[in-house]
Amino acid sequence: MKVLLIILGIILLLVGSGLIVLSHPAFGLWRHVSKERIQASPNYRDGMFQNQEPTPQFTGAISGRDKNSPWRTLWRFLTDKDTLRVPSEPIPAVKTDLKSLPTDSDWLVWFGHSSYLFCLSGKRYLVDPVLKPEWPSSLMMKAFPGTDIYRPEDLPDIDALILTHEHWDHMDYATLRDIRERVKQVVCPLGIADYLRYWEYKDEQITEMDWYESHTAKRSYSETVLQCNGPTAEGGQTITCLPSRHFSNRLLGKRNQTLWASFMVEAGGRKVYIGGDGGYDKRFAQIHERFGSVDLALLENGQYNANWKYIHTTPEDLEKVILDLQAKQVFTVHHDKFALSVHPWSEPSSVARALAAKHHLRLLDAPIGTVVYY
Repeated sequence: MKVLLIILGIILLLVGSGLIVLSHPAFGLWRHVSKERIQASPNYRDGMFQNQEPTPQFTGAISGRDKNSPWRTLWRFLTDKDTLRVPSEPIPAVKTDLKSLPTDSDWLVWFGHSSYLFCLSGKRYLVDPVLKPEWPSSLMMKAFPGTDIYRPEDLPDIDALILTHEHWDHMDYATLRDIRERVKQVVCPLGIADYLRYWEYKDEQITEMDWYESHTAKRSYSETVLQCNGPTAEGGQTITCLPSRHFSNRLLGKRNQTLWASFMVEAGGRKVYIGGDGGYDKRFAQIHERFGSVDLALLENGQYNANWKYIHTTPEDLEKVILDLQAKQVFTVHHDKFALSVHPWSEPSSVARALAAKHHLRLLDAPIGTVVYY
């Protein structure tokens, strides 16, 4: 009997500890989920959001016995000891005074991985900021030496915060908490608004969209309309939510309950494409057909692997993306900060440079923190 009580006590202790950990707001497990608009989406079928094409998350490319086994793939990832995944020396980076940058020119500052700030037609846009290594995300991702030099307090006031999906390396609770009072508007795919409300963002700050919906700000973000396929307002900005080929899951629970997306930002006669995460499909050719040649495309390039080739852009497919999209200028992201796959850390940049030379492409290739005018 005494042994049973001890075992029961240990179980209760473990369960209680687990509940305490999961009660951290970063997990978002206790948020209220608004299902009505999600379930009304044409992209929500059979109880979850769907990609435009069939998209297995794992391909089982290592060997036949590993086929469709995410656990085997995860184990290989966790136990891989290849030192090339992480740089042996600090990565060069520049600490720029972001608050002093002018808004009368168009510029971009990359913070490593998929976080960046850019100015277009006088407005500042912040994308997928992950700038504060706070628990619990610090247990999952460790920044490369030299790359973790920006913090939320370094950011200026933000006209539009754009979130592409809910994964930890794109949507960081600590960063979003600390910048909440300096963000005029958040633009995000369906389902993400529930996290933001749980994290005390106000309803009037949030614009939640399905694929092919647009958010147009005429003179200020207090005057907005949600529309489909609308033109850019004169003197204003239009942000259009577009497809990507990915998936969603914050930690526990059913997959694909929030949408993932890419975005097109149009202002002042110029266009910036935010690619988000996702494998190759026909959407890039369709985006070019609809929008023409964009002035700047920020494209995923890194954390790829043959085992998840449909949900991240591989080096072979990056070339297809670039040729389909026909952007005037390209900046690649999703690399140089975290090791979330097993390829050498420097490989993505080498791939991009080789493609730029092959196709005479204007590649904006700059260290973290550098101001790039485009």
